[in-house]
Amino acid sequence: MLLEGRRALVTGGSSGIGRATALRLGEEGARVAVNYFSDQERSDAEAVAARIDPAGTRAYAVRADVGAEADVVRMIGECRDRFGGLDILVNNAGIEKRAPTLEMPLDLWERILRTNLTGAFLCLREAGKLMAAQRQGVIVNMSSVHEFIPWPGFAHYCASKGGLKLLTETVAREWAGLGIRVLSIAPGAIATPINAFVLDDAEARHRVEGEIPLGRFGRPEEIAAAVVWAASDQAGYVTGTTLVVDGGMSTYPKFT
Repeated sequence: MLLEGRRALVTGGSSGIGRATALRLGEEGARVAVNYFSDQERSDAEAVAARIDPAGTRAYAVRADVGAEADVVRMIGECRDRFGGLDILVNNAGIEKRAPTLEMPLDLWERILRTNLTGAFLCLREAGKLMAAQRQGVIVNMSSVHEFIPWPGFAHYCASKGGLKLLTETVAREWAGLGIRVLSIAPGAIATPINAFVLDDAEARHRVEGEIPLGRFGRPEEIAAAVVWAASDQAGYVTGTTLVVDGGMSTYPKFT
């Protein structure tokens, strides 16, 4: 197993890519804290933890709003207390909602940035404190092909992912000497609940699949596999970069 004995936290781990990632980390031998946002997601997060370890010693669910500093400090503290430290952070929590820029309310802009960018910053800062004391650790930020591909109607989302790209690169340079690797994974179109508005519209789905050279949406498990590799010693020389997992979407002429 690639991650035997490692201690991991996955934010937004109750569904989609986060769920698949938490499960795969567990399969590879890691202990996993599965973060969720609200009571509505609690049962799903607990089910993920129970699937990793029904006894509850290697996995547990933890509620926290990643955009709230006090919540993040508490969550990372719980990981430290339960696991004795933290080796892997997967900054996966993220939200999106279509809004034309001319009509975008400030509160929506701030809500997307608060979760997608500020949340990632708070989690990596607090996790980084534990990792710096250990002199080792890996932080995997879940970005998107929209860190470099414009997406009309999603200026807030693109801004958050573009910001995450430079946050990743900057912190990777700062923390390399502390034994901490920091990198991003950029999924393309993945079949998750967040993309239901496309998946449930046959015409829209066909249009998106026509933009992907491999001709299909990706699976959450394919992103989880990339996360596991990136967090493992096999990727020990990889930091400060983005691994794109998009079925070739970013090579398509429409985007060049």
